[in-house]
Amino acid sequence: MTKTNKRLLVVDDDEQIRELLTFDIAQSGYIVDSASDGEAGLKKALENNYDLILLDVMMPKMNGYDVCKNIRLVKPAVPILMLTAKGTINDKTEGFDCGADDYLVKPFDVQEVLLHIRALLRRSENSSDETNSKEVLRAGDIEILPDSLEAVIQDKKKKLTPTEFEILYCLMQHLNSPVTLATLLDEVWGYGSDEDVRMVRVHVGSLRQKIEEDTRKPKYLHTVTNVGYKLTPFGSLEEA
Repeated sequence: MTKTNKRLLVVDDDEQIRELLTFDIAQSGYIVDSASDGEAGLKKALENNYDLILLDVMMPKMNGYDVCKNIRLVKPAVPILMLTAKGTINDKTEGFDCGADDYLVKPFDVQEVLLHIRALLRRSENSSDETNSKEVLRAGDIEILPDSLEAVIQDKKKKLTPTEFEILYCLMQHLNSPVTLATLLDEVWGYGSDEDVRMVRVHVGSLRQKIEEDTRKPKYLHTVTNVGYKLTPFGSLEEA
């Protein structure tokens, strides 16, 4: 076991799951705090500095979606991994819309949780290290601002989640060229599987809601069938 100074918060009202996660994550070398309901979890999340938060959805006093929204208002960059028994595409969309970075459906294997934790922490570290080196990118109607995790579309600022920002930044670096789902998974998440492809699509859908006036007729973020996505920042109405 390798000790680390990374501090994590587990918020789950199921005592058995909470204790199992807390024990196994601590055994993997992390410092772990826990909370048994949404209000207590939010209080700890805002009062302390965590490197990652694991957040259940269905909890007493405050559900995970509301906790996530409130955390994002104050701490936009902390990685949040949602843990839930609800696994439909609508549930995942709601979680990502609230600002979650990743999503695991119960029952899950603890090793799978640890894999996602390591990937999110690695991505967070890389993103933090690169923030100063990432330049403001401008093309056509779009400008993206690394320091504030914002996109400016036709002079209107749009606040993005860390994941939405990373997707847009990746696409912006490949202007007018198709970017494969595998490339997005590798550059944004650092891992990928067939199941994770759905996660990319949900995040892209959330990003579209923010940057497009009409998601049914996207001007900027186009789907390239059987490939991935393409960004046309000059507002092309031509669908790829």
